[in-house]
Amino acid sequence: MTLITNQRVPVTFLCLALLSPAHRARADEGMWLYNNPPRTSLREKYGFELTDTWLDDLQLASVRCGGASAEFVSEEGLVLSNHHVGSRSLQRLSTKEHNYLRDGFYARTRAEEKPCPGQELTVLLSIEDVTARVNAAVRPDLPDEAAFQARRAVMAAIEKESLDKTGLQSEVVTLYQGGQYHLYRYKKYTDVRLVFAPEEQIAFYGGDPDNFEYPRFDVDICLFRAYENGQPARVKHYLRWSASGAAENELVFVSGHPGHTDRLQTMAELASVRDVEYPLSLRRLKRTEVLLTAYAARSEENARRARNDLFSVRNSRKARDGALAGLLNPKLVGSLVTAEQQLRSNVAANPTLAGTEGAWDRIAQAQKIIDGQTVNYDVLERASGFNSILFNYARELLRAAEERPKPDGERLEEYRESARASFEFRLLAEQPVYADLETLKLADSLTRFVEALGYNHPLVQTVLGGKSPGERAAEAVRGSKLASSAIRRNLYGGGQQAIAQAGDSMIDLARLVEADARAVRKVVEAQREAIRQAHAQIGTARYAIEGPSRYPDATSTLRLAFGVVKGYEEDDRQVPFETTFAGLYERATEQKSRPPFDLPERWSAGKNRLDLATPFNFVCTADIIGGNSGSPVVNRKGELVGVIFDGNIQSLVADFIYTEEKARAVAVHSSAIIEALRKVYDAGPLADELLGTRRQAN
Repeated sequence: MTLITNQRVPVTFLCLALLSPAHRARADEGMWLYNNPPRTSLREKYGFELTDTWLDDLQLASVRCGGASAEFVSEEGLVLSNHHVGSRSLQRLSTKEHNYLRDGFYARTRAEEKPCPGQELTVLLSIEDVTARVNAAVRPDLPDEAAFQARRAVMAAIEKESLDKTGLQSEVVTLYQGGQYHLYRYKKYTDVRLVFAPEEQIAFYGGDPDNFEYPRFDVDICLFRAYENGQPARVKHYLRWSASGAAENELVFVSGHPGHTDRLQTMAELASVRDVEYPLSLRRLKRTEVLLTAYAARSEENARRARNDLFSVRNSRKARDGALAGLLNPKLVGSLVTAEQQLRSNVAANPTLAGTEGAWDRIAQAQKIIDGQTVNYDVLERASGFNSILFNYARELLRAAEERPKPDGERLEEYRESARASFEFRLLAEQPVYADLETLKLADSLTRFVEALGYNHPLVQTVLGGKSPGERAAEAVRGSKLASSAIRRNLYGGGQQAIAQAGDSMIDLARLVEADARAVRKVVEAQREAIRQAHAQIGTARYAIEGPSRYPDATSTLRLAFGVVKGYEEDDRQVPFETTFAGLYERATEQKSRPPFDLPERWSAGKNRLDLATPFNFVCTADIIGGNSGSPVVNRKGELVGVIFDGNIQSLVADFIYTEEKARAVAVHSSAIIEALRKVYDAGPLADELLGTRRQAN
């Protein structure tokens, strides 16, 4: 596949973060677009010249893996990411007899590499600015709902034209809250096979207590291989392995897919996150965590079944706690308030920007309407009141049947033609479904649904049908056949008629709430369109006053960050930039090897074989957020020196503001990976492939 060259030129419309000019000058901030990289900052502070060749190589070696990141690390399609990124595949491949999460996995030959159902990898090939075309389709005088429909239609048309012309997955990405629209084109790999994973106990050493903390001692890696036409993919762009790994004060780069930040939001929007969205989600997460913890404690098999859900809930809960703490920090909030007030004053004083002053008020008004729909949107459209894999399948089948007959531009965005192949791949992939766990989750979420809307609400009574939440959940799970991929395929292929005649209890349940879910979605989307238009107006004003700036909020698309490898000070002590294998064993001894600080058997037995001075984990100042898990850390030469797997607790405020004083990105050191493969896992051929010295056996 040839590279469709990106236009790496200054963009014509950029927004500034809601920060003071002094803060914006802090050098290591930024989740940069690949077509607007930080050339000047890198040249002036670090003497590093960012060339197009260097950028192209890193871009084409970077991989999107679900909602996270990965990278090619050999010419034969070997892909490196995190254990926690690959854990869903590990869980799907595991059985009661073969628990790959607990015991790890290593394919010594290509024939032993295990296909991963539902695992898709994508590589960004090009970026094209389509802002003018999108904006031309949305007249300023259109009502919010009509503007939303017009924008959705033109974006769908652009994506479909690109897909038809290139055959590549095509996605129009909204940047700067509607200030720009870029068309991203991706190459896909759908034949993905598991090559190696360590035991979860060493990949997530220290468990929840050490999550988002530092120092850390985790081998949080997972290796896959991309295949094409039944053979390992031959890739031209992959990351060479650094012989020495990351060193203190070294300039490093992170290339990954940060999920979502709110650095360009107004104070009205941030107040909604603080007072409405986060408290609601935290209540739900903590409730679900208690439920799953109790279920997992009943047996080892239960723990295996619930593992992925429980990890996700705990991780999200801790991340939300940390981010909310940032929004409750008066110093942080004060700086954001001051920046917004200064910008509004500058706008008011500029006669050429007449009409912009009302944009903040329009955002506040629209956000107030959204806030009033938050509970309904959460339990109905986000389906938090129907927490079940089977319900998700039912809704997707129901909506796909209804959306496909519509013109592409009128469909819900997840059912556009450009997204169809990936949607079908996920919907029809095999994965285990455990009836007892599904019933438990659905019963609890139905109880929450009742609490949210009230027992006497007409929809609640319709959904329960005279039964308790537990009885209704058991009935819905018991009467559904959607766990079968073959049945889902037949229903999907049969369209509306097949869905209408399915006689499936979970589809029947999804149908009961579909009209209400769509109605609340429609209200929220119209208000989001109003916010988007107001943000575009604010961005234009900001650009007129302060000139071009740097990077947009994160959107789960490929970004480039940079920083230096260095420690930090906490509680009057210096936290070192790296840990070592020796520190792992000291940590285990200090905690008396009590879970989650116990070591896998092979790590206890292999201590004497290891060079205990080997660097293990390290931290750097690169600007990352959730979604960067699995991102490569590379040096000036573009060599891999580590792989991102976490941030420290001080970094969780990065949703809203970047700080360099204590916030750090946490990575596995490249030297630790090679040392562990050779001396703990007897995986010398795999280590050699990473180092480029030999190929793995067939």
